[in-house]
Amino acid sequence: MQYRTLGRTGVQVSSLALGAMNFGRIGRTTQDEATALVDAALEAGINLIDTADRYSGGESEEMVGKAIAGRRDDIVLATKASMPMSDERNHQGASRRWLVTALDDSLRRLGVDHVDLFQIHRWDPRTGDEETLSALTDLQRAGKIRYFGSSTFPAYRIVQAQWAARERHLSRYVTEQPGYSVLQRGTETHVLPVTQEYGLGVLVWSPLASGWLTGAVREGRDITTNRSAFMPERFDTSLPHNRARLDAVERLAGVADEAGLTMIQLALGFVTAHPGVTSALIGPRTPEHVTAQLAAADTVLTADVLDAIDAIVPPGTDLAPHEKHDTPPALLDPSLRRR
Repeated sequence: MQYRTLGRTGVQVSSLALGAMNFGRIGRTTQDEATALVDAALEAGINLIDTADRYSGGESEEMVGKAIAGRRDDIVLATKASMPMSDERNHQGASRRWLVTALDDSLRRLGVDHVDLFQIHRWDPRTGDEETLSALTDLQRAGKIRYFGSSTFPAYRIVQAQWAARERHLSRYVTEQPGYSVLQRGTETHVLPVTQEYGLGVLVWSPLASGWLTGAVREGRDITTNRSAFMPERFDTSLPHNRARLDAVERLAGVADEAGLTMIQLALGFVTAHPGVTSALIGPRTPEHVTAQLAAADTVLTADVLDAIDAIVPPGTDLAPHEKHDTPPALLDPSLRRR
């Protein structure tokens, strides 16, 4: 396992991190299965575990808490808040009112007195940066969080938050968690240059593109990824953008075969090769998944392999741009761009 410094914090984290989104109802994972996945990850040298209050309505945090009991001090523990947790309008967002409550709820579910990294799951356009950063700074000073970061923020919001922290003499975001994979490379255009400029640690999610890059989606074969059951439109190969992904996957499979790598090793090796990336979040659901994904822990792609990937999916290209989660709200809601 490789280790890298998380931004400018001095904290050393593994180049692969365990994402716990599949723990609980989402991945149909039991506590025993979740604990086995955590055991395997820690044994392989992973020292960062990432979850969120939103995952299975808090069930993921509860499972992580039970799985790490008695060994919490050796783990860099990260969670997230801001996504809706109920139908109540104020049980979401990045206001001081909600973040204080959300963090206390997360600490209770995790069974700990602090988390190492507390992340704003999505940018909240209704809440000013000063409000959010002030609340996070106070929670940090209270010892409930060590550091805080953002997740899936547009590049311009990352910049704005850095300036707001400096202007108001508040603590700043030290990490960003963007989506990034061989098939979704738009992050390279604006987000990664900004995180590098400000020295942020970067934990990338979905490096296996929801199963597209695991070998579970291939031409002429049944689709076996769990995600296809509750996101069928993302795997409907009759749609042009999915057809483009499938074509790219077939060509990438050839590159992997020639290099003597699995598709998973190629995909994870690609994202961790970027100098702006600290760790890639893996989200195994079964022991077979974790074994296959941990096999990429020390994968280093050669220049010719990286060049071959660029020839298939050019730098900065998103093959499914509509699936990005950092689109400015005004592009999605006409009422926000019209008088």
